[in-house]
Amino acid sequence: MDQYLLLRFAHLVGLMLISAGLIGVFVTDMRSRQVHDVKLFAQAVTFIAVFYDGLVVPGALLLLASGTWLIISYYGGWEFVSVPWLVGMVVLFAIEFVEGNTITRLYFMRLRRLARAALMEDRVTPDLADARAEQLASFTHFLDIPILLVIVSLGALRPDDWTQFVIGVAIAVVVASLLNYFVPRLYPWGGEDTRLTRSVGG
Repeated sequence: MDQYLLLRFAHLVGLMLISAGLIGVFVTDMRSRQVHDVKLFAQAVTFIAVFYDGLVVPGALLLLASGTWLIISYYGGWEFVSVPWLVGMVVLFAIEFVEGNTITRLYFMRLRRLARAALMEDRVTPDLADARAEQLASFTHFLDIPILLVIVSLGALRPDDWTQFVIGVAIAVVVASLLNYFVPRLYPWGGEDTRLTRSVGG
């Protein structure tokens, strides 16, 4: 079977995994912002970690391996730097890979640990409240899907200049900033009126 087709298939599978994982993370994060029950909150945060470890990370590694192999075998290795759409994909993927496995993933792992501690105490601990209110990790989380869409658009449309890259990144940052501003206000969390409590008998 043709090696190029196999690599493209592996790349597509990696894209499917990382896309499903990031959508799952987004949905469960939104759910965690809506609940006012410690047990449900801890469960939602646990699901976030499952999506990251079970889908996002394997998908990213498969994309990294297949993409690197494709570039070496079919795009002349370092000669790919002369192809704007390919350089754009590589740069954005590298940034997302580093950010996703440092700021965002580590944040949700810490949030899961703090949620379990809050579950044991039947209340929101100060550390959990402070972590939930962090802006940088929230922004990078909301940036994941928009940047992935920019990467996919570059691979699909393959522009021969940097216009699409610049416009796409700018739109992604604006969308993430708007989500980071409005979502916490849409679902206020951690105040006296929205304090998480365990349901009776839960």
